[in-house]
Amino acid sequence: MTRTLLILLAGLLAAFSPEAGAAPLTPITRKSRKQLERENAQLRQRIEMLQQEITWYKEDINEKDSLRNELINLYEENENKEGAGMDAVTYTDEVTDSLLSVWYLHRQTRENRQGSGYDMDSVHFTTSVPDQVLIERLEKMNSFIKLPYNETVKNYMILYSEKMPTKMGQILGLAQFYMPIFEETFRNYGLPLELKYVSIIESALNPRAVSRAGATGMWQFMYSTARNYGLKIDSYVDERMDPYLSADAAARYLRDAYQIFGDWSLAISSYNCGSGNVNKAIKRAGSREFWAIYEFLPRETRGYVPAMVGAMYAMNYAKEYGLEATPVQAPAHIDTFLIHKNLHFRQISEVIGIPLDDIRDLNPQFYKDIVPGSESEQVLRLPFNYSAEFIDMQDSIYRYKSEELFSGQVDDGRGREQVRSTQSSNRSGSGQWIYYTVRRGDNLGKIARKYHTSVAKLKKNNGLRSDRIREGQRLKVGQR
Repeated sequence: MTRTLLILLAGLLAAFSPEAGAAPLTPITRKSRKQLERENAQLRQRIEMLQQEITWYKEDINEKDSLRNELINLYEENENKEGAGMDAVTYTDEVTDSLLSVWYLHRQTRENRQGSGYDMDSVHFTTSVPDQVLIERLEKMNSFIKLPYNETVKNYMILYSEKMPTKMGQILGLAQFYMPIFEETFRNYGLPLELKYVSIIESALNPRAVSRAGATGMWQFMYSTARNYGLKIDSYVDERMDPYLSADAAARYLRDAYQIFGDWSLAISSYNCGSGNVNKAIKRAGSREFWAIYEFLPRETRGYVPAMVGAMYAMNYAKEYGLEATPVQAPAHIDTFLIHKNLHFRQISEVIGIPLDDIRDLNPQFYKDIVPGSESEQVLRLPFNYSAEFIDMQDSIYRYKSEELFSGQVDDGRGREQVRSTQSSNRSGSGQWIYYTVRRGDNLGKIARKYHTSVAKLKKNNGLRSDRIREGQRLKVGQR
C-alpha cells in the first residue's frame, strides 16, 4: 500500500522535473486562458485526490491497528502480565468481546472521518464500473421508492461503495443489530422499508449521536420535534436515544410528510430541513418534482436523497466491493421489563453480573444510568440469558446499595419523590469495594475477564490460596 503511494508520487515528481525531458524539444505553443484554467483545475483535482488517498490509507492503517493496540494496552497495564485473567500468550474470544461490543463500534464509527472531506457539489468521482451496470444494479434492488440515476446520484454511489470502506464496514456491523428493529417499525406503519437507510445518513447508526445544532439520537430529532412526536426528554431520560421509540417517531414523521407532499423524495428531504424549507423550494421552482427543486433546497439538504440512494446501493452490493461487516457482539434475544421503581444500572450489573456497557447499549435513553421508575413506568431491556435471574433476584437488586445510589431525593411537586443526583454518592463511594456473587459455572478467570482485572489480584483481594470458589460466594472484584 505504501509502496504504491511512493510510486505514484515519484511519477508525479518525474513528470514535473526539469531533468525529465529526455524527449526532443517541441515548439512552445501559447495556450488560451481557458485551456490554462482547465489544466490548472485538473491538476488541483488530481493533487486533492492524491492527498485524500493518503489520508484514507493512514486512517485504514490506524483503524486496523486499533484493536491490536487495545489488546496490547490491556495486557501491559497488568503488572503480572495476566491482562484480564489471561496468560501472556493467549487472547481468547471472550477477551475480545468487550472490544467488539456495540459500544466500541459506536465509538469507532463516530471517530471515523471517511467520506466527510468532500464538497459533493463540486467533486467528480470516477469508477471502473460502467454506468449501465450501475443502472442495472439499481433496478435489481426493486425499491418501492423511486431510485433515480444521474451524475449526482452516481457520485454518492461511488462515495459509499468505494471511498469509505472502513466506515461502511462499521455501519454494516451495526446494521445487523439495528436494521431489524427499523424494518419491523416501518412495516407496522405500512411504510417502505427503504426508509430505514435515512438513519445511516443521519447518524451512521449511533444512538448517542448529537449534532452541533442539538439534534440527538440515530434519527437526529431536534428537541421540539421530538416532543411533538411524543418522545420524553427530561433530566434522566432522552427517548431520542431509544432505538425503538425514536424509530417509531421517525416513521410517524415520514408518514405525515408523505401525506403533505405525496412524494417520498420530498418527504425525506423535509425530514432533514423541515417542510417549510421544502415548500419554499417548491414555490421558487414552480414544481413538485425533486430534481426541479434541487437547486432551491438548502445546501446540506440537496444531497440527502442522493446520499440515501448511495447508502442503499453500498449496503446491497457490499460483496461486489469487498465491504465486510465489522464483527460486533450483540445479544441475539432481548427481554423487556416494565420498571415501577427507581433502578440503577449498577444494581443490575453488580448483583447478577451483566456488564455495565451491555446494559447501556440496550438502554441508551437512560443516559445517567438511572431508570426513574418511581416517576412513571419505564421500559428496561436486558439480554435474554439474564432474564430469569433478574426476575428471581428483583428484591435483592432493588435493595442493593439503594441508599448509596439514591441518596439525593427531592419531591417532584406532585407528592412523589424523584432522584436528584448520584454524583455526590459516587464521590463518597470512592475507594469502596465492588462485589460479585459467584454463579454456577463461574471460575476466577471468567470473573477476572468480566471486571478487567487479573486472577492474581482477585486471589489477593479475597485472601484465596487456591483457584477454587463456590456458588453464592461474594468476591471483591475491584474498587470504585
